[in-house]
Formats: sequence, C-alpha cells, structure tokens
Amino acid sequence: MSFDQYVTADSWARIVDLFVDILPMDELGFRATPGIEGRPPYDPADMLKLYLYGYKNHMRSSRKLEHACIVNMEVIWLIKGLRPSARKIAYFRKNNAKAFKLAFRHFVLLLKDMGLIDGKTIAIDSFKIRAQNSLKRNFNQKKIDRHIKYIDDKIAEYEQQLDEEDGHKYKEEIKQKIDYQNKKKDNYKRLEQQLEESGESQISLSDPDSRSVVLHRNIVNVGYNIQASSDSKYKLFINNDTGSVNDTHALSPMAIDAKELLGVEQMDCITDKGYTTGKQIAICGEHNIRTYSSPKEHSSQHNGLYDMQIFEYNKEKDNYTCPAGEILSTNGRVYKKARHKVKHYKNRRACKSCEQRDQCTKNKNGRFIERSIYQEALEENKMRVRSNPDYYRLRQQITEHQFGTLKRQWGFTYTLMRGKDHVLTEVNMMMICYNLRRLMSIFGIDELKRRLKDLISYFYRLYEPFSAILSSLNRDFIIYPKQQLAK
Repeated sequence: MSFDQYVTADSWARIVDLFVDILPMDELGFRATPGIEGRPPYDPADMLKLYLYGYKNHMRSSRKLEHACIVNMEVIWLIKGLRPSARKIAYFRKNNAKAFKLAFRHFVLLLKDMGLIDGKTIAIDSFKIRAQNSLKRNFNQKKIDRHIKYIDDKIAEYEQQLDEEDGHKYKEEIKQKIDYQNKKKDNYKRLEQQLEESGESQISLSDPDSRSVVLHRNIVNVGYNIQASSDSKYKLFINNDTGSVNDTHALSPMAIDAKELLGVEQMDCITDKGYTTGKQIAICGEHNIRTYSSPKEHSSQHNGLYDMQIFEYNKEKDNYTCPAGEILSTNGRVYKKARHKVKHYKNRRACKSCEQRDQCTKNKNGRFIERSIYQEALEENKMRVRSNPDYYRLRQQITEHQFGTLKRQWGFTYTLMRGKDHVLTEVNMMMICYNLRRLMSIFGIDELKRRLKDLISYFYRLYEPFSAILSSLNRDFIIYPKQQLAK
C-alpha cells in the first residue's frame, strides 16, 4: 500500500502542506534552532507545518506534538518522518514570535489580493483567555492590604498567647510562629513596593503581562483580553492585539492598524458598547475611519431633576440653553475628570433667582454641565448607529462566530505561553488556522488546492532564474523543489 494513501485527499494536512510552501519563510524571519554537535537544524517550514496541523487538532503542547510525530500517520507524512524532540518544538515557537505575526499578516495580504478581503467594513471585538498565572499570584493594593491585616491580627493573637503562656517550650513555638508571620509580612511589603514602582493597578508574578480579567458570568481569573478584527466580506480575521483588561482604549489602535495593513483610503468599523469612547471615536475620524459603536446612555443621575438631555446645545456659540431660557456659557478652559477632558457650562447669576431651580439642581452654586471635548464625535457616532440599525446588526454576524469556533470547538480558552508577544504567537497561529479552514469552505477542497498549487508554481517560476546565481554565491534563498509541485 502506498504511504500517500494513508492521507486522504481532503485532509487538513494536505492543505497545510501546500499553504506553508507558498510562504517566504526567510523573509518572514523564521529561524531554525541549530542542533548540538554540528547537526543540521530542522527546516522551519516543517516545524511550522507541524504547529499549524497541531493547533487545528487540539495538539498545542510540544509534548503532544512530539508524540504525534511518532504515532500520527498524517503528521509523519506531513513532516516526512522527522521526529523532533519536545524541546526543539517548543524552542521554535518561543524563538519565532515576530515571524508568526508577520506570517499571519502576510496571509491577510494574500487574502486581500485574492479578493476575499475588501476592507470596506470591519468589526472589532475581544475575547478572554486564561494565562499561565494563578489568582494566588496576582495582587492589587486591596488584596495586599487584606493579607497584611490578616497577618497583623495573627501576630497580635500570638503575642497575647505569649504573655499568657508560662511554659518555656510553648513560648519558643509561639516565637517561631511570630517570626514566620513577620517574614510573610515582609514579602507582602516588598510586593507593595513593587506594585507602587510599576505604576500599574495590579501585578502578576508568574506572567507579568497577564492581568485579572472577568472571563464570563462574573468569573474572575488571570488572563489576557485578546482584541481581534474581522472583515465583513467572508468573515476572515485581519489583525489582533492584547493590552488592557477592557475594550475602552482599543478601538483606534486596532482600526488604524487594520486600515494601514489593508491599504484602504476609507473604512467603516462596527463595535459594541465597550469600545464607545469619545476620544477613540474622534481619533478614528481623523484617520478617515467611520465608526458605528453602540451608544452609551449618558452618565447623568436620574434623581428627579432636569436631565442634561433637555438642555439645548448651540455648536456655533458653544453654550447651552436651559429649560428656563437662560444661557449657560463656558470660560473655555478644559478640565481633567479622571481620564476624561471636559468643559464646564454654568450661569450662577441666573440660577440664584430662577423659579425652576428646585426642579433643576440642589447645588448651592447653581446648575453646571460637564461636556466632553469629544462630545461631538460621540453624537455623530450615535446618529449613524440610530439611522442605520440593520447595518449595525451585522457586527454579531461578522465577528462572533469566529470566537465560538476558536474557544468551543478548538479549545482555545487558555494560553500555554507567558508574555504578551508569545501569547500573540498562539493567537496568530489560531487565526491562520481559522482563515485557512475558512478557505476550505469558501472554495471547496479541490479548488483551494488548485489555487495553492498555482501559487507554488508561480513562486517557483519567479525564483528559478536566480537559483543558479545564488547557489554559486553560497547564499540562502527560497527555492521550491520540483518534486514538491507534484503534490
């Protein structure tokens, strides 16, 4: 029986094999880890094929992949019988974080050239994954204070026992307990200093880049908030990132990066309420990105007094008209309120003698209004969403299905890596797998294989005239052997 018959024509392994053969591995920066004693290193293309096959099939750990190289017929066929150790497999993933990112972005541009991504409308959303860091090794100031208070209470309890105890033997045991608690307290004091020096609200000890996040249904764990954008045409991933524990400041970085990557002049961006921030929407507008972010309700209190919404704003004169017909003006100064920048509008003189004051405010200085300097951008965004409700509803269709596939079907609910760059390595591999698997549905197996083979033939014809010259100069270059084209 032919060994090739063990791998079916519609196998994921065959798609991965053809896909990796069209990637410019050297230009993307993939590097192999040399073996000891002068052994030649494994080909980066073979290692990448192994990872892409494994990540799609619930085999992400290096030891599982090592085992698959021995027992899995498709893997044996895919990497031509090679048997890299778990350590070699792990080092390839660890040492090529930048190359994995470039490979994903290269794939996105390839999809754009194939007409599968147009960049007219994208949707941005996020999903959370657990990190290699337990809750016990994540601290904020409140948690540190709670531990120190517990230790102080224990020490006070031991000292009271020490005063009451007469036996010498038990006194020594109690002193040892007090010394142990003092050592624990010193550790928490050092953590407190480390937290203060970091300037962050929390620190993680095992994976410093991870943060305490709400995974789902108010379940808190330490992990990453992964940002992802998808194109509306065929629901393919475009780019990704991870940063803050929420989506507040992620809109403009993600949207601008997607626009620059795709090289489009104008783009529409759809997001949920978590991304609706005036500053972020304004920045997108400056880069010719039109946002459709779900509007938030105004934060003014519903306390039975006049709501801010009934005060009429005059854009030209930059003032408000109150229900009594009085003008509330601003001095033009911009004030900082938490992370926001606002202007104050008020009219103390009119408020003093106003008959409607009891219905408007309880402030002794009269009613004043805070208006964000980005309020105009927020209102324009709100108008776009309200006037195009069907268009906004596309958001769930564009971006939700991918997250369900990655997390529920492929088990990507946690990361095996530590550090932002290495975590994004796993994210990039999962998104390459998703886009490639999506192509199998868009084109069908036979058509996709034909297109990939055509690309391999194209690159081979492109590089073949230079192969003899480069070989004589003893330089590395990408040459696609003719025997590979027979596949």
